[in-house]
Amino acid sequence: MKNILLIVPYGGVGGIERLAINFYTQYKSQGYTVKVIKIIQLESDIVHFGKDEIAFSTIDFIQMSFLNRFCFYCKIPFLIHKIIKKNNITHSISFGDMTNVFSTLSFSKEYKIGSIHSFKSIELKERNFLNKIFKLAYKTTYFFFDKVVCISETVKLDLIDNCGFKFKKKLQVLYNPHDINAINRLSEENFESVFEEQLFQNKVILFLGRITLVKALWHLIKSFSLIENIDNSIKLVFIGEGDNQITNYLLELSVKLGINDNVVFLGKKSNPYPYLKRASILALTSYYEGTPNVIIEAIVVETPIISSNCTDGLKELMSYKEYITINDFISTESGLITPNFYFGSLNIPLDESITKEEIIFSKAVTEVLNNEDYYNNKIKENKFQLLGKYNLEAIASSYISNEH
Repeated sequence: MKNILLIVPYGGVGGIERLAINFYTQYKSQGYTVKVIKIIQLESDIVHFGKDEIAFSTIDFIQMSFLNRFCFYCKIPFLIHKIIKKNNITHSISFGDMTNVFSTLSFSKEYKIGSIHSFKSIELKERNFLNKIFKLAYKTTYFFFDKVVCISETVKLDLIDNCGFKFKKKLQVLYNPHDINAINRLSEENFESVFEEQLFQNKVILFLGRITLVKALWHLIKSFSLIENIDNSIKLVFIGEGDNQITNYLLELSVKLGINDNVVFLGKKSNPYPYLKRASILALTSYYEGTPNVIIEAIVVETPIISSNCTDGLKELMSYKEYITINDFISTESGLITPNFYFGSLNIPLDESITKEEIIFSKAVTEVLNNEDYYNNKIKENKFQLLGKYNLEAIASSYISNEH
């Protein structure tokens, strides 16, 4: 019998947390004993694991003094080791850089699995203490993993070619799985308010995810400002939380551009799928991504996607057979891919002038809005083939398999 431990940093509603809850549900359904460590547990958590959840702190890192945070970092590997020993854990899976490092330093004897979920050569460019530790771990402590899962071939090659990852034989590519039946079921639930119901009577361009620098959402705001919206029937809606400084900047930018009446921030949602299903377009302007879960979720609920070319693996996600270049963007079975917005800086921009990439993104949005039936039918007709490689049962089993 397998006793499985999942290790996540937080309990928000990001891609890692959704992946962890999918694995938790799948392994429990197979009769395995499953425990989940949350490094930080907050009252605002969306993802919960009931009696199987173990929290190391109810205070966020940013609320700790430097000394307290450092001591907490040092204590975490010992706490993980204690949990593994107490629960006779046979397999552990850690999600993301932070939990990966803590897991490798626990020096426990279970079958140890790490996972990498994004394009690291860009993400770790910022020079800070944690990023230095993460980079060093790729050449040192990752030795203690039995397997390290990358969520796309592109992420794997980036680790090897650009991050100096030393233990190549431990790497295995497995796409992020999705519980397609659960997403479809949840997408049929009602909105939380009459206001939201009325809002989605309009054509809605939706962003769904954490509001962070790498999502580069100022490009989405500026692109939206270029769309002809004479009767104000097109709305730009943001679902998710994150960096308050970025959110405030986006609000100020929408006021400056005169579109604030059509830009709506709905905050975090425990069930985002009804909103995703009712949206006209899912829009992403990220500088970089691994394999964005929300793209697969949009395909499940048949919502066309417009995304910047935020990873070389994007075409793997959005097409299964072929893709063609039309004008300045790439057309796939699930939507359109526009040029990448990243030019070397992860900071909030000082220059707010309109860029060529934003003009192209706005044209892509207009193309889909003007031909909704065509793009809706296209994604519906190709959904089965597009989703074939994201089977939850198969991928969850591959994670804990001793073969790779």
